[in-house]
Amino acid sequence: MLRTHVELFGEDLKTVGEFTVEAGQSVAFVLSHGPSFQDAPSAIDPSDALERTETFWCDWSGRCPEVGPWTHAVKRSLITLKALTYAPTGGIVAAATTSLPERLGGVRNWDYRYCWLRDATFTLLALMHLGYYDEARAWRDWLVRAVAGSPHQIQIMYGVGGERWLPELIVPWLPGYENSSPVRIGNGAYEQLQIDVFGETADAIFQGLKSGMAPSERGRAIQPIIAEYLATAWHEPDEGIWEVRGGRQHFVHSKVMAWVAFDRAALALENEAHMDQARRWREVADEIKADVCAHGFDPNLNSFVQAYGSQQLDASLLLLPLVGFLPPADPRIQGTLRAIEERLLIDGEFVLRYETEANGDGLPAGEGAFLACSFWLVDNYILQGRYAEAQKLFDRLLARCNDVGLLAEEIDPLTGRMLGNFPQAYSHVGVINCALNLSQHIGPAEERAES
Repeated sequence: MLRTHVELFGEDLKTVGEFTVEAGQSVAFVLSHGPSFQDAPSAIDPSDALERTETFWCDWSGRCPEVGPWTHAVKRSLITLKALTYAPTGGIVAAATTSLPERLGGVRNWDYRYCWLRDATFTLLALMHLGYYDEARAWRDWLVRAVAGSPHQIQIMYGVGGERWLPELIVPWLPGYENSSPVRIGNGAYEQLQIDVFGETADAIFQGLKSGMAPSERGRAIQPIIAEYLATAWHEPDEGIWEVRGGRQHFVHSKVMAWVAFDRAALALENEAHMDQARRWREVADEIKADVCAHGFDPNLNSFVQAYGSQQLDASLLLLPLVGFLPPADPRIQGTLRAIEERLLIDGEFVLRYETEANGDGLPAGEGAFLACSFWLVDNYILQGRYAEAQKLFDRLLARCNDVGLLAEEIDPLTGRMLGNFPQAYSHVGVINCALNLSQHIGPAEERAES
């Protein structure tokens, strides 16, 4: 129900009103909702509601500690994550929009109004490092509830209430943003196999325990169930972190995140003195690492590659040192970083996810630069001790925020225009974690890498 003192009338299936606002005046429009079969919701005092809202957000964001010269950007990103959170469950959606294109006029238009497991660990670390443990715990608890059931039923994403059925539908009567069609509701990627989410889930639970967050009964039960399933499943090809629609491959990032699952499981059991089971999971972790190093590293390129048998690069390889798979000083990590700088880095600022023209991901070539990848590059520079380059790149990325400090999923490297869904939670998680990594002796990148 829309309430206002302005006289409203219908015109061409729209509600219209004309009025004049003088200097110092305000005109209120209050939109409320309720079930159509019940009485209309009570009227809301707009001045009182505005005052209470401002007080809440100021008090909540005021708890954020100083993060060097980036405190304002961190607070804005923190507020964005909170605003993208569904309060009843603690689930954080990837973005509040659907079908904003990754390339104007293209078909890479997806519905991001869901919660991805992949974002779990860095989101959890961002919240915990800033002292927002209630929000971190709510996110962790949402994660644990969402993955209930058999491991083979674990999905890469869920609805904010834990909904599992997210069929992808096309809305043919809408032209799309700047004629970028199709417009989609739902996301068919929920049915894909993406092995990396198992490692992400295990790491999020482990990082919560490491930070002193009391484990839930369900959280304790999940780890061994996931590990037992993954002991076989890690051998399988999957659709990978970028949710390709061109067929499954043995993606290096997916294998590495399977290693993370067993590494964290072994560490947790070692801390609890369950040494026999810890040794078993450590052996699987070692097997995966040997397999990745044998089949996922190309000596001619001196770099890890996107998938076994491929010579394509992938920005997700920047995560290898961030999750602790190999130390930053390892020559293979340094070679991979150089290769990504040479082939995927544009104008020293934007990192492409991969070379879409040669990838065969099942979609037409061409997209913007995925901002999270550029933040991963900042983190890599920090781990390499290249602090000046890290700060320079980070400041350039922050300058891309719009007038109210928000970032989309991607940016067009040629025009600087934002692309993709907006605002993007993962971009703002990148802002927070990079700022913490630059301002603290041990930030989220170092902490996760040293797990």
